[in-house]
Amino acid sequence: MSGDERVPATGEDEGAAEPPEASDSADDAAARRKPVVVVVEPETPGNVGTIARAMKNFGLTDLKLVDPPELREDGEAYGFAGHAREDVLPNADEVTFDEVVANYHTVGTTAITGEDDRSHERFPFKTPVELRESLKTVDAPTAIVFGREGRGLNNEELSRLDEVCSIPADDDYPVLNLGQAATVLLYELRDLTVGETQLPDTEVTRAPEADVERFHGFFEDFLAATGQRDHVREKNALLMRRLLGRAHPTEREIHTLLGTFRKANTKLEHADHLAAKYDEPPYPREK
Repeated sequence: MSGDERVPATGEDEGAAEPPEASDSADDAAARRKPVVVVVEPETPGNVGTIARAMKNFGLTDLKLVDPPELREDGEAYGFAGHAREDVLPNADEVTFDEVVANYHTVGTTAITGEDDRSHERFPFKTPVELRESLKTVDAPTAIVFGREGRGLNNEELSRLDEVCSIPADDDYPVLNLGQAATVLLYELRDLTVGETQLPDTEVTRAPEADVERFHGFFEDFLAATGQRDHVREKNALLMRRLLGRAHPTEREIHTLLGTFRKANTKLEHADHLAAKYDEPPYPREK
């Protein structure tokens, strides 16, 4: 479209992509930060279905398509969409690029970036992780804009978008498939879009320090029973202390270690007792 055909920024024209309504509540503010996903002139219905599925996986529902191919219910798009065929895909809106620019804070995606500020269309750029941190502070309707399979977004389109994002990949082949790129990017944004996941709570509580210190005492007894020289025992005891200091063992883990070294020390004491009783050579010691 030419510059004269652009949709006014008010978004009042019929069919314009409407941003979420403003609200002062924290929940509505969070909802406004959930981005919509825009795909510009996708050529392959299967990629549209893959993107819809990725959206469903990572808590997004609002898909907008610029000049899409026909998406038949018995076709490739619905076949690739998984459960997103039930809501994300059938509710996708067909919009124009101008409508997206006029109504959203926009983030364009590209595999090929500029190397410095001499290329303003593709520089500066953010990685998906950097974009996630940036969008945490953006209280505005946002659109993540993906380009065509073969050519992506062109420089003219990127120049009209507010930010640029690129996924780091091997320099020999940095161009991801459209569906793959969307999946990677939406995964990295999941902290903004997903309330809960299927993963269990992984919070770890470190074992009580008294139990950790008991273990260090058992370990030092073990080192002494093996006949190591004093300076070697001191070094090994310190290494174990540093190892546990980094590991932050749980109470169950430290109790398992306590039980293991308690039994090991008991057996070593018994072996020394038997050696002395029967005048056998003591446990071999370092010279």
